[in-house]
Parts: sequence; C-alpha cells; structure tokens
Amino acid sequence: MFCRIKSGGVWGIEGFEVDVEVDISPGLPQFNIVGLPDKAINEAKDRVRSALKNLGFQMPARRITVNLSPSHVKKQGTLYDLPIAIGIIKLSTDMEFAQDFVLLGELSLDGKLKPVKGVLPIVLSLKELGYRRFILPKGNAREGAVVQEVEVYGFEELSEVIEFLRGETGKEPERVELDSLLEEALNFEEDLRDVYGQHQAKRALEISAAGMHHMALIGPPGAGKSMLAKRLITIMPPVDFEEAIEITRIYSVSGLLDEKRPLVVKRPFRSPHYSASDVSLIGGGSVPQPGEISLAHRGVLFLDEFPEFSRKAIEALRQPLEDGKASVSRVGGRITFPAEFLLVVAMNPCPCGNYGNPYKACVCTPVQIKNYYNRISGPILDRIDIKVWVNPVEKSELIQMKEGESSESVRERVMRAVMVQRDRFKNSRTKYNSRMTNEEVKRFCPLTEEARRLLNSAMDRLNLTGRGYIKVLKLARTIADLEGEEKIGSAHIAEAIQLRMEEGVSHL
Repeated sequence: MFCRIKSGGVWGIEGFEVDVEVDISPGLPQFNIVGLPDKAINEAKDRVRSALKNLGFQMPARRITVNLSPSHVKKQGTLYDLPIAIGIIKLSTDMEFAQDFVLLGELSLDGKLKPVKGVLPIVLSLKELGYRRFILPKGNAREGAVVQEVEVYGFEELSEVIEFLRGETGKEPERVELDSLLEEALNFEEDLRDVYGQHQAKRALEISAAGMHHMALIGPPGAGKSMLAKRLITIMPPVDFEEAIEITRIYSVSGLLDEKRPLVVKRPFRSPHYSASDVSLIGGGSVPQPGEISLAHRGVLFLDEFPEFSRKAIEALRQPLEDGKASVSRVGGRITFPAEFLLVVAMNPCPCGNYGNPYKACVCTPVQIKNYYNRISGPILDRIDIKVWVNPVEKSELIQMKEGESSESVRERVMRAVMVQRDRFKNSRTKYNSRMTNEEVKRFCPLTEEARRLLNSAMDRLNLTGRGYIKVLKLARTIADLEGEEKIGSAHIAEAIQLRMEEGVSHL
C-alpha cells in the first residue's frame, strides 16, 4: 500500500516542493522516515503515533516507511507531521480525497495542529508550480492567505482535517483584507515632532531616508541619538506590497510573524545589543537562519554603542553593505539571505562620553580617545555616508517643549525625492541615489561650474579618497532632489561635504 501527499520545505527563504511518500507493507512493526530528515522530523514518529492513538485510531501493526522526496535535499522542522498522519490514515482506511491539496503542520500529542515556520515562502513557491489549495494549521492560515489566487484552509485539530478531506464537513477558505493591512504601514507610536531641537540631526535623518544613505550619530550620552534613530522609519517611504512580501518571507522562516498580523507592512527597525556575535548579525547556525541584517531588510539596522561591538562582527558587515545580501555556506550548499538595510550607528565621542559636551568635562586622554576610535573598522566608516554630531538639547528648548516638524510632513518631502529617483532609475536595478554605480554617478550628477570648483577645492583640502568623492556626489544628488533641482549646485555640495566631514568628527 502506497500513497503520496504533497507538502513543501524551505531552503534559506525559498520554498520547494516535497512529496511525502508513505508505504505500509507486511513485516515486523516499524516506523522509519528517510529522505535526509533532521532530528525534529525523526521525532515526528512519536508525535504522529500519539496523536493518532488519542484520536482513537489504531496504528497498523506493520512496517511503515515514509520518504521525503527529493531525497538529496536536507529537510528540517516539524511541518511534515500532518501529511505523514494523513498518509497513514489514507492507507489504513482507504480514505479518498483530491490529490491537489498541499498539507503542512505540526501535531501535538493530543492531535491539535500547531503553527510552523516558513509557510509563506512555501505557498509562494508551490503556487508558481500550479498548486492552489493548502491545508494549514489555524495559526498559519492568514499568513498563507496573504498570497493571492490560492485557497487556504486553516484547522485547529487533525480530526477536523480528516472530516474535511472525507467531505463530511465544508469549510470556507481563509480571507485576508490586504488593503486594511497596508493601511497600518504609516501608524507609528513615535513621531519626529517628539524630538526637541536637534535641527541639524533631523535634517540628516531626512537626507538619509530620501537617498538610503548610511549614517553615524556621534555625541554624548543622553543627547538623543537613540530617540532620533528610532524615528527614522517614520519618515521613510511606506513599503509597497512587493516589499512587504520580501520582509514577511524573512520573518516567516524566522518564526517571528504575529498570527494577527500575517504581513509585515512597516519597515523593520532592528537594534541588536553590542554583545551580538557575527553569526547573529549575518545569519547562520547549524540550521541556517537569517541574522539581524536580514531581519532589517528594507528597514533600519541600528547599532548603538558601535565601538563596543566585536571587531569580527563589525568587519562582517562590509560585504553585505556592498552587495545587499548575506551568504552563508554549509555542507548542504550555500544560502543567500537578502540584506538591503539602512545602517545607522550611534557612538559616544570618547570612552567617558563627554568629549565635546558643553555641559560636562571630558576626562579621557588623547591616547584613550584614539584607542577608542581604533576599535572601528576604517573601511566600514568609509561606507557610512553621513556623520553628524548630536549635542545635548539646550535647556531653553527643553523648557519651552516646542514641538518640531511632524514625521508626516518630513515624509512628504522624502517621498517626492524618492519618486524622482524611481523615475530616474526606472530602467535600472538601482533604486536609490546611495546605490548608484560609478557610471550612473557620471550620468545623473551634473554639476554647476561653481559646484565643480568647490568640489575640486574640497578634494585638495580634505584629502578625499575616491570613495569619499563618489559619496559626496551621491549625497549632493539626494540633497538636490529634496530641493527639486535637476543640477547639483554649490550649496548642495557644501552641505554634502559638511555631512560627510562633520566638524568635530572629521577624524572619523
């Protein structure tokens, strides 16, 4: 007796088709699972046996063999409990049901269905292969229903699945109102108006959001660096449906999705502790999982106390910052996770934190300050476009508690600049000014004669590297876009140089 149940698996953040082949044959009672299963899948034997027993079903006293095909691909997780159980029941009771159902789900010992990781990428991939009907745990149903033009049925217990497949009960497919989900994209608890003063830092945030320029915030403790960074996502362009799917795939395989919010519609803001390892930042592990840089995909990765991160962790950021992806090599192959994020780092200006503080004296020696900055990789700092000094807010501004410009107002300007870039790069893989190639910089960064003279003078005076020269042009292009200017003027170049070589942090 043999049957084949359709299921799926995940490799990285990509789904793939899996055939759960169940065979029951004469012989001593055995239950074997083959096809490169991990430990969690091998433990399915005990979960399935107990679940069927507690439903009043008698396991056949015969040899049961389950093969997960393709057998050369490593399988992981607990999502094959349901198809294995249904396969055994089908062969033992001659139950007939349509073969185009895809089944996923973990079983508890009492037969309840529990949510599993990676449902969204599996549904997306199998939809491309022509499958349209999916049976999932109730906790994953809304996640699967985010995919358009498929039927997703969510169940809480194995007995309900059996009755549905036998045709004894009917059920409507799960529905998700995408429009209502996407409306939440601009609902934030934080707002830029909550930050008093800090006009220069707010301007830097606006430029960073408009062109996706990496940024460093340097200043004494309590100046508001973290407060500013957390409000960056409130002025960034809202995600579109395609970007929301990209982000949600990553959170799905990481097991971080909220059952009530099956689609991530806000740009992520990730803030790992400085004790985080390079693996937790980049991704990996025995079962490769996305790291913080991938969880920040299309959003912000905020590294507070940047010099306190290990040198290895900081150096690991170099390639993802250039390529927009993180690659992890394992015995089973190479996994690539997307990592298009906006990096924002915050740091004190010295070990005691008070260098440049107008209200407190610094007690650090020049050698201590130099050693403090030597913890940071030069190539990483060179990839940071904007360096801005954040001074403590003046007492008069705190006392007045005068609200500043709202995030909504700033976001409108950012969106206008983003729309200019979308039109500019409509025939290119580039999306933002910060990601321009050298050829695109030549094409899209025309300078006025005065701006050209100023930039040439700055190169000689500030000893700009080739990378620094290109970074200044990209920054100036974004500033000009915010002003609605086609040509880059001297004022745009001057502001870009100031942001790149901010007084007080020029030694960075």
